[in-house]
Amino acid sequence: QGQLVESGGGMVQPGGSLRLSCTDPGRAFTNHATAWFRQGPGKDREFLAAISWTGDSAYYANEVKGRFTASRDKATNTVYLQMNNLKPEDTGVYFCKADLSFGRVAAVDVGSWGQGTQVMVSA
Repeated sequence: QGQLVESGGGMVQPGGSLRLSCTDPGRAFTNHATAWFRQGPGKDREFLAAISWTGDSAYYANEVKGRFTASRDKATNTVYLQMNNLKPEDTGVYFCKADLSFGRVAAVDVGSWGQGTQVMVSA
């Protein structure tokens, strides 16, 4: 089975923005919903956002609602996470994961993980 690849992380000041990308080089995850997760320093991995395969539906964790937006380019099967008004507590490694089930994609204990991309929010 293929693997998703995350990119776009970096260092940003509080209040800044970043856009993360989740690509599917092997085209193994067509017709899959995709979710974003974060693992902060010393913390468990947590769900942030999920988007359907069509891109028409999305849902978010309360702590990022209104600041983060997930979107999808179906032509390239790339999923983006636009992150605005970043806070120091947004620091962590960000991962994406795919699942055929839009509901199950948010589960932390299901699926395989890529390398992630590091985000650091600091003054």
